[in-house]
Amino acid sequence: MSHPEPRPGVPVTRRTVIRGAAVAGAATAAGGAAVTLTGTAEAAGPAGMPTYRYLRDALRMPLRYNPTGEFIFPCVRGVGDIISGARARFYLYYAPHENPGGISVAFSDTLAGPFTEYGANPLIDNRLPSTTVSHVSSPHVIYDRPSGQFFCYFHGENYTTRVARSADGITFTNETPILSTRLVPGTSETSYARVFEHALPGRNNRYVMLFMGVKSGRRIFYGWSPDGWSNWQFSPTPLVNREPDGLADISGPTLVKRNGTTYVAYHGSDGRMRITEVGNNFDREVHLGVFHSPIASDQGRCAAPSFGTDNGVQYMFYEAGPRLSARICIARAA
Repeated sequence: MSHPEPRPGVPVTRRTVIRGAAVAGAATAAGGAAVTLTGTAEAAGPAGMPTYRYLRDALRMPLRYNPTGEFIFPCVRGVGDIISGARARFYLYYAPHENPGGISVAFSDTLAGPFTEYGANPLIDNRLPSTTVSHVSSPHVIYDRPSGQFFCYFHGENYTTRVARSADGITFTNETPILSTRLVPGTSETSYARVFEHALPGRNNRYVMLFMGVKSGRRIFYGWSPDGWSNWQFSPTPLVNREPDGLADISGPTLVKRNGTTYVAYHGSDGRMRITEVGNNFDREVHLGVFHSPIASDQGRCAAPSFGTDNGVQYMFYEAGPRLSARICIARAA
């Protein structure tokens, strides 16, 4: 059954039944802060989002670590100006999703790629210090300047999100559970988390987390923490809901800042990526519609955007293809 397109610019308030505030976000290429994206001559999309065009697949094949033949949830980070002895200017984190998963990394000196696999992947496997899980996946890495460490957020099982730390972005230790379904009442899954620097009024926080929660369908929820590691608190109310988009499910959120406000970018069950304004205070939910649709080689699905800028050129990394056979692609702003 097809669903009608949302009417762009229609505001949705928290008083509306099962409609919470929503944020459109972008992973940055340089740490935990949200990137401020700027438009281009062809920027005709919602919120002035540029037109992204497929450039190439991100990973240089074949890979040494490839247990399931599928990869999800790209997270690109600029590290060349953060740590000495970096293996390249940019690190691309990713993982298989199917068992056993495995948090992996690849390297490139340009966001145009392709990226070359680290020879000792996975960085984190499903045999964790405190337990063994069926799989670990959906890596999101930030650089926390106060501690001088990289934090890697990942899920395993689907109802638990953990964080691990590293001095070099490669050797991660001290995995710690920080989010589970028991902390968000009524949810049966809490996963696919991304974390960004963004202060909310009255929360005494430095970081926010966006994640997918399953509660009468998949929705976008959020949490906040003073340091990205401890004292996480989570809103019981979704930030972005599926109903205004006319979708069965939404997932893979990322934070975007532009036009003096804050958005959440995410993908929907129809295979397209959308953007919703949530405001700097996370007190709005203005669904703006589709900003990127799959091309033929995406096989009907593009998802989990991660954004970065290299020498003034904007890039988007994303999943392409069916849910359990996805690959990671690079698109460049036209």
